[in-house]
Amino acid sequence: MKNYQQVLFRIYLILNIMIPISLAHSAEIQVLASTGMYSLLHEMIPSYETKSGNKLIVSYDTSNIVLNRVKSGESSDLIILTGAAIDDLIKQGKVAQIGRTNIAQSGIGVAIKTGSVVPNISTPEALKATLLQAKSISFTATGASGIYFSGVLEKLGIQEELKTKIKNPQGGHIAKLVANGEAEIGVQMTSELKGVPGAQYVGPLPPPLQMLTVFTGGIFSNAKEAKISQEFLQFITDVRFKDRYEKIGLEMVK
Repeated sequence: MKNYQQVLFRIYLILNIMIPISLAHSAEIQVLASTGMYSLLHEMIPSYETKSGNKLIVSYDTSNIVLNRVKSGESSDLIILTGAAIDDLIKQGKVAQIGRTNIAQSGIGVAIKTGSVVPNISTPEALKATLLQAKSISFTATGASGIYFSGVLEKLGIQEELKTKIKNPQGGHIAKLVANGEAEIGVQMTSELKGVPGAQYVGPLPPPLQMLTVFTGGIFSNAKEAKISQEFLQFITDVRFKDRYEKIGLEMVK
């Protein structure tokens, strides 16, 4: 009995020593990120938190909205936006040049409600016909993909014809609107369209109309957790996670 009590006491001492050490080395990383990175971060963060003991708190929005938030004075530890947006913040001195990390690239794709007839979008002409036949089309008003796709409609010469069909939310997941029946056709970054319940990914825009966007991580110049933020970027860009990227419609870049 005495030996048993001694063992319990030793376990108690070990736990009381280890727990404070664990807490002392854990950190909370504040992150601002483009919605284009939601699927990847949703996939990777649990693995990182389990491995490191650190916790990430992420606020998502379109790259342009996040960029404006930062320009208005908002700060964080880590920021993941389009490469162009990160470079803009580096020029302003808000984000450090050291630590700038290219993460992934995504094209723009099309989604429909699961069970709907799959439209032909294989060529610019086929996409044009599909859009003209659609009852409603949705893409973001402020996201990089939405701004670009507005230019695609102009290039196809159908922007004015589609005016009454277009639904332009400021941000968010367009695939959810498609899944809910609020839009027949949804256009957004491929990584934002895949894996949404009730929505079916049709495919990418045809090559002549496609745009690839690189997402890049940066560390705020005044970050409280700069070192750990860098460690997280190194973790998620490890080549062993290549399959995870491809599953959600992203391609790793260096």
